[in-house]
Amino acid sequence: MNQPEAAFEAVPPTAASHFRLHWFAAVSRVLARTSDFDGFPFLAGYHDELATLGAAGRDDAWWQAALSTWERRVPGHLPTRALREAAGLDHRALTLLFCVGLTEEDARFGLLFEHLQAAPGVHRPTLGLLHAWWNADGGEARAALEPLREAGLLRVTNPDAPRIEWAFEVPGTLWDALRGDVRPRPLPWLRHRPASELLEPSQLILPDALRDTVERLPPLLTRREVRTLLVRGPRHGGRRTLVGALARSLGRGLLEVELPSPRNDEHARLAGTLATLLHAVPAVVVDPAPGEVSELPRLGACDAPVAVVLGRFGGVGGTVERAITLTLETPDPTARRAHWLRAGAVEEAELDTLSTRFRLSSGHIHAAAELARSQAALAGRSAITAGDVRRAVGGLDRQALDALATRLETGGDWSELAVAADVQRELIHLERRCSQRERLQGAVGPSLGRQLHSGVRALFRGPSGTGKTLAARLLAAKLGMELYKVDLSSVVNKYIGETEKNLNRIFSLAEELDVVLLFDEGDALLARRTAVQTANDRYANLETNYLLQRIESFEGIMLLTTNTGDQIDTAFARRMDVTVDFRAPDAAERWGIWQLHLPVGHAVDPQFLHEVAARCGFSGGQIRNVVLHAASLALDDGGTMDTEHLDAAIQREYRKSGGICPLKRNVGTIRSVRG
Repeated sequence: MNQPEAAFEAVPPTAASHFRLHWFAAVSRVLARTSDFDGFPFLAGYHDELATLGAAGRDDAWWQAALSTWERRVPGHLPTRALREAAGLDHRALTLLFCVGLTEEDARFGLLFEHLQAAPGVHRPTLGLLHAWWNADGGEARAALEPLREAGLLRVTNPDAPRIEWAFEVPGTLWDALRGDVRPRPLPWLRHRPASELLEPSQLILPDALRDTVERLPPLLTRREVRTLLVRGPRHGGRRTLVGALARSLGRGLLEVELPSPRNDEHARLAGTLATLLHAVPAVVVDPAPGEVSELPRLGACDAPVAVVLGRFGGVGGTVERAITLTLETPDPTARRAHWLRAGAVEEAELDTLSTRFRLSSGHIHAAAELARSQAALAGRSAITAGDVRRAVGGLDRQALDALATRLETGGDWSELAVAADVQRELIHLERRCSQRERLQGAVGPSLGRQLHSGVRALFRGPSGTGKTLAARLLAAKLGMELYKVDLSSVVNKYIGETEKNLNRIFSLAEELDVVLLFDEGDALLARRTAVQTANDRYANLETNYLLQRIESFEGIMLLTTNTGDQIDTAFARRMDVTVDFRAPDAAERWGIWQLHLPVGHAVDPQFLHEVAARCGFSGGQIRNVVLHAASLALDDGGTMDTEHLDAAIQREYRKSGGICPLKRNVGTIRSVRG
């Protein structure tokens, strides 16, 4: 075993053995520079192990030749070999790296370094010590250290000290990967999945055109003709699954990277180098707002193509080379049916209902299926129903949307809304349009169909209290969808660009979760653009322009209400698919509203109620207020609402608005007591 070609023949051909051999090469370097075995007897034990390997007293040239011979006998992925090739390291640099990492495996080396450096408390090798060791035979430690630092493999623990006293360490995450210790979560912002856990490209549920592209990509990625893969689409829409399938086609795992904020170059270097050690494709997740560009940093010593996962908007700059873009859309009903079937959660009889009713991304379908199983189990059933899925969908990731909008309770049907017949017809037409929004594209000519998507935009305009918000609640109930009202105070921000970011988050979340979005009294956002006279005018117009564009591209159902339709920018009106004009109710409509609001079994005089409906020009909102106050008075008197309670509440409503009650009737004295 004196010749390096015959060394290590009995060493198993594994990644762990490769790590151990490099470890011994570093130990051999330390032993060659240390003569005080008596002061550190543990070194004698390492000398004996090296002797057993036939490597005691060997120089760096022998180690390099022996390791090279051993590597040629080992096919497949060796983390240290992959790192050396990706970072362009020579044997000297690798030995120096393992020398720095000795204390990670045996803390006694830390005591040795402290003694050799005469630096109390410094248990890691310093630049001065490494420089002295490698310069003794004509080497240069500084030159070897630079590529290691560029790859994120070395970190200075005391950057404020003089440079010669810098102490180095290997980041624990990278050292673990060198050892072959693979963890699902190496760091909170990293997630690793081995190739065996990823889908094959043939298992993906994709449109035919995208599937053809995906099937042609692996050879281009292998030859590095494509180096950057941009994957766009909604959150939970299968973007990472697609990247994972391509990674598996290359024989690699997937390393999902969500760089922490504030980000620094050290994080990016670590992520890229770790991907090499784990034999994985890094998928960097970014979320630029419309008009923003996310700079992609250099990912250390990465030997794989880089994937960037982002939404439909914004751009990517920085180290983007030979890029190709794949775009995932929300799956159509046929694809959603396949996802529900794969989830294995529902009976086949329910598949068509679920796939047409719930317009969800692939990730949300599988998450909803898991939640629906729990719902059914709580009810003592093994089979899952559409009701279980509906409740599960309501429990999906709503926290982000709840921070920007308010969920409104829905329920009932159109019989609960007393409006003119033409208004009722428009609302029913709107319901039909929303129900058919995914089929409409195929029901028109190809030229028009290419201009359409699944979004529906409706404008409700009319005076306050005429039923606009109630109509929104009833529409959502008829569609079986949840309704979220946007809180403009949480959206509009004085800082430039923040309003657009908030709006984009709201629209994106509403699309992903398939909810109805209500901008109630959104006049502040819908106002006409003005002549630019100040900087404020310019930025206000920019917000309006962005909102116009985002409304046009929105693929969900959006309702806008306004009390002042004449002040709305005409560009907003042109983008509305349906406009419903709500008017103050006439006498017949007011009669209907009174009947809807009054309690069953009330004791109000019918003649008095007819007079109220005919003479009191209340809006629906005012009638609601009157009935609530009358009910409160009735509860004080035993519970049954009568004419006196209603009359007192009517008089109070007129006093609130500063009007004069037109009723001729004067009912008792309760008015003066309860008003």
